[in-house]
Amino acid sequence: MADKGKTDSRSLLIMLGEKRMVIKSVNWMAGGPQGSGVDTAANIFGRACGYGGLWVFGRREYHSNIKGLHSYFHLRMAKKEILANINDVDLLAAFDGETVVRHLTEVAPEGGIIVDTREMETKVLDIQTLPPEFKAEMHKFMQENGVGETIKDWLEYAKKKGVHVFPVPYMALLNRVGAELGVAQISKITRMINVLTIGVSLALFKFDRELAEKAVRATFAEKPKVVDMNITALDRAYEYAETHFKDGFKHRIEKVDFDEERVFLTGNQAVAMGKVLGGCRVQTYYPITPAADESEYLEAHEILKTSGEDESVLVIQTEDEIAAINSASGACLAGARAATSTSGPGFSLMAEGLSWAGNNEVPVVVTLYQRGAPATGLPTRNGQGELQFALHAGHGEFPRIILASGDIKECFYDAAKIFNLAEKYQTPAIHLLDKAMANCSQTYPVFDYGKFKIDRGQLLTEKDVEGKEYHRFQFTETGVSPRVPLGTKNALCWYTGDEHNETGHISEEPLNRRLMMEKRMNKLDLVAKETPLDDKLAFFGDQTSENIIVSWGSPKGAILEALSDLKEDGLTAGFVQVRMINPLPVAELKKALEDKKRVIDIEDNYAGQLGQVIKEKTGIAPNFYILKYTGRPMTTTEVHGAIKHILTGKAAERQVLMYGS
Repeated sequence: MADKGKTDSRSLLIMLGEKRMVIKSVNWMAGGPQGSGVDTAANIFGRACGYGGLWVFGRREYHSNIKGLHSYFHLRMAKKEILANINDVDLLAAFDGETVVRHLTEVAPEGGIIVDTREMETKVLDIQTLPPEFKAEMHKFMQENGVGETIKDWLEYAKKKGVHVFPVPYMALLNRVGAELGVAQISKITRMINVLTIGVSLALFKFDRELAEKAVRATFAEKPKVVDMNITALDRAYEYAETHFKDGFKHRIEKVDFDEERVFLTGNQAVAMGKVLGGCRVQTYYPITPAADESEYLEAHEILKTSGEDESVLVIQTEDEIAAINSASGACLAGARAATSTSGPGFSLMAEGLSWAGNNEVPVVVTLYQRGAPATGLPTRNGQGELQFALHAGHGEFPRIILASGDIKECFYDAAKIFNLAEKYQTPAIHLLDKAMANCSQTYPVFDYGKFKIDRGQLLTEKDVEGKEYHRFQFTETGVSPRVPLGTKNALCWYTGDEHNETGHISEEPLNRRLMMEKRMNKLDLVAKETPLDDKLAFFGDQTSENIIVSWGSPKGAILEALSDLKEDGLTAGFVQVRMINPLPVAELKKALEDKKRVIDIEDNYAGQLGQVIKEKTGIAPNFYILKYTGRPMTTTEVHGAIKHILTGKAAERQVLMYGS
């Protein structure tokens, strides 16, 4: 999203009183009912900041109902790359009263709240969409802090804490926009409240209006009439804020100089793009949150331009997840690179098909997005509770490769690499992600994909098997047998669910059974030996420190930023990110963790599942745990605080993080 011409060389600034100082970031949040355009508002806001050279990190939180209940979007902007969200909100753009009461206490002193003037007299305990549990918390808060019963009373409380309040007459502005556009029924344009909040927000930040208009045009590029309507709404909101809110708000975001091509994308999109790079030509799925976004993105871009010719990715929505994995396996046997994408409940249904693929050495790829569980659990919230499930799903014993990504860039490259691993070692491979990774969005320089090479392993052609007797499951020194696509001339292939001999025919003989089990299982030793260390573990911070952090997946960004903050506090720690869950790099982990005074396990689950696996495989148990299982991702703020408590001797063995509404 780089601008063709360089923008003014300025930095991201905040003004505190009369003193101007550069800070690390500004954090903006928009919230409203599900379906009210919160996501669109955040995408426009993020694009605008990206066009201005800023680095952006976004996080989407939404309720599991289709419409009506609360959703919100964090966007954090900075002049340097940022990796996670923080707790303090600098400006809250509230589409409704519920957003005010849910997030008011997250707004930092000197921050601001944009609120609809119609909401002022709303009684907070009468808001119908608030669940009883939250109302009980609110009632307690009101009693303890002497806060009255209306939104106005809550905003007065915020003012006493140093928060600025910016009341905006949304409907009056919409009426004005409607009059200009010749729209008599305002109900037809009420959705544009989201764009009004963007206009007011960016005006308060003193941000370049032209870049905001550019972002609107890009967002609605295929709908010229919608572009015109939204730019009109944006401009009227800018003008209103500039006229009525001249003083008081000191936060500023300004353009920075940049001359590189950048992208602003989500984890789902990065995985989809990585699959295309990896040569995926068949993707199967049954709709489930948050995995379906990836398949839908592939569907929208399934015609590819390669070497001047059109190719395509066949995306198949199956009748259920059992059909999804079996269809993907069938495509693999026919010679295609194929994958399926799902979340926990769908992966449960895939277990039998996964076992079949394991028995038949099928290089099928499963992209598994974890979410809050068990059962339906928290279907649109985050979780990392399926590491053990991914390791053991299926009946009996068979190898599987498990690769876990920790940021969007890794999502892209890992989604390509995992096809090479699956085909080279002829075994199912699981790309383990989570909802936080799927639904976060981030600015990156355009990924360098030129160095990636497709490795299809021992895939033979018709000529290779001509005049020879072909055995699909031939015993070899490595355990990897030459394979051919189904239908290849001169090669007969048998695939069953039973144990089989080298040709694929059913066999229940003891010696054959032993040799086939060992053939399959010993592949993991080969994977461990041949995989580069960087694809198994990543090392950060001070590895000589007596304090070492172990983690995996989406907490990575918050941990890295926390390490930087801890260094400023005069505290040191190393961080080992486990990227290959299976086969676990046991020797390397032992070397990294042995003789450390504090081994700190950080995960988004209850049990510390990675810590359990490390203890099982290495004999080294973490002695401190920082865990979160509320369904909300970890932030830099809370991770930094929790680690600092451990390093200063103020923490219990187990800390449970709670930030997020």
